[in-house]
Amino acid sequence: MYEQVVAINIGLAMLLAMSLNIITGFAGQPTLGHAAFYGIGAYTSALLTAKAGWPFLLALPAAGLVAAVVGVLLGLFSVRVREDFLAVTTIGINFVVVAIFQYVELFGASLGLAVPKPVLFGLRFGNTEILILLVILNILVYLFIRHLPTSWLGLALGGVRNEEDAAASLGVNPDHYKVFAFGIGTFIAGMTGSVYAHFMGFISSSDFAFPVSVGVLSMAVLGGLGTVSGPLLGAVILTLSPEVFRFVSDYRMLVYGGLLVLMMRFQPQGLIGDDSFLRRKWIGLFSRGKGGE
Repeated sequence: MYEQVVAINIGLAMLLAMSLNIITGFAGQPTLGHAAFYGIGAYTSALLTAKAGWPFLLALPAAGLVAAVVGVLLGLFSVRVREDFLAVTTIGINFVVVAIFQYVELFGASLGLAVPKPVLFGLRFGNTEILILLVILNILVYLFIRHLPTSWLGLALGGVRNEEDAAASLGVNPDHYKVFAFGIGTFIAGMTGSVYAHFMGFISSSDFAFPVSVGVLSMAVLGGLGTVSGPLLGAVILTLSPEVFRFVSDYRMLVYGGLLVLMMRFQPQGLIGDDSFLRRKWIGLFSRGKGGE
């Protein structure tokens, strides 16, 4: 059903936006190549199930782990470079990973890879089962992020994001937490790629190109980087928009790029971030409502 396909796309986008938010929102590490880890997870799961005969339930976490290993390596590299240089580096990684998928025969090269549908206890997954799986994964990741800001990990990541030197003076090792954030965020992205691959039944290198990274970043920025629910809102809005406004679907990247510029210029907090326009309006309405009681 069309509605199920849209819901699945929203579920995938929400997972990607939340995974990016851990790295960029909570840890403050700019990354513009998140689709690379999405693709690593997708291709890992495709190879394990189609060529190695692994069951989907084993390939799913394995895809996350492989993506996380590459993410940790990037995290180790992020210790050496910061801010704009790190962002440019992640763009380069995205292009390199896509080129590997495009030209290495193991990954199907330009022909892409066919991916079998998951089978669990004799039940072949259709869209309904994929959607249920995505709901479960989204709930688990959301619960993790929901408790992140008040946990020791979240407080340490906030210190690294706001002022590394001050965090280090309090005994927090910024390098360790940067790597930790990259590992967690890319693990989630890798598992999301696994679900995407088995949902689509066929993947190619273009599915994980740089514009996909821009789209994921746009979702997180639109909703509010560093917030718990902001990336979810951004994912829903930007996934539904091309469906509602089909006349601009061919210009999606132009819209995303323009939206990023406008948000960073006029509302860097996102739609529901601290001191955002919507949050101020909501607080104002709530305050007037209480005053009238």
